[in-house]
Amino acid sequence: MRILLAKDAGYCFGVRDAVNLAYNTALDYGEVYMLGTIVHNENVVESLSKVGAKVVDSLDEVPKGKPILLRAHGTEPGVWDKAKKKKLNIVDATCPLVVEIHNEIKKLDADGRRIIIIGDHGHDEVLGIAAQVNNPIIVSNFEEAKALRKIKKAGVVSQSTQMLENVQEIINVLMEKVFDLRFINTICFPTRRNHEQIKELATKCEVMIVIGSFTSANSNRLTQLALERNKRSYQVTCAEDLEQSWFENCETVGISAGASTPDDIINSVVKKIREIGSVTEEELIYE
Repeated sequence: MRILLAKDAGYCFGVRDAVNLAYNTALDYGEVYMLGTIVHNENVVESLSKVGAKVVDSLDEVPKGKPILLRAHGTEPGVWDKAKKKKLNIVDATCPLVVEIHNEIKKLDADGRRIIIIGDHGHDEVLGIAAQVNNPIIVSNFEEAKALRKIKKAGVVSQSTQMLENVQEIINVLMEKVFDLRFINTICFPTRRNHEQIKELATKCEVMIVIGSFTSANSNRLTQLALERNKRSYQVTCAEDLEQSWFENCETVGISAGASTPDDIINSVVKKIREIGSVTEEELIYE
């Protein structure tokens, strides 16, 4: 059995920078507080908690003088304003690509367009984007787009981790619904790159493994893309989730991971698969 590991599996630069910032801040101050989890990965949150990173539900829970880290997914303006008014020590870990989406949506709003966000209802990033303007419409799929009334002038952005296929389906519907439509493609480059890799890799392997939390939209989409091309695709959070029976009559295993999956988890899964398949050769990097 041989192993093909997607070249860009795991942390994107935005998540890596945010996690490193949380870790270093906790070391510098003894602890750091976060409104909600920094990224959607339980293993990362647990690891950070051991060095003093604490999750809180309200700014009122942050002790005086201690840093509050605003996470990678983006934060609502009202939270920023309250933190500044309370004179809290703010550490900004927002992904730069999410900041770009915030800037783009405000430009579209200033142009007098009705704002439409293509994204998952209730997702942290989508809530942060939506809070930048008044009364945006959030559309998650083709059916919701079809249910919209006609609009004279609209501006559209998407959640950074959306699948291109879903966005294209929705835009095709909006082209029939909106007279003056402006769309900014805000799917981030790391997401597009990882999606293209897994679409190819899943067809070249008997078994496809996706590593990532089930709370991670990014990881779940990788699994969806893999399953559409390979029915023997499985999502795991760590090496302990692997089942030996998955690898029966398997010559090639493909591995990818969500953007919030750390390197040590990926390495442990690769190691376990090597043991299951009695693999002696080094895994190949699939570009």
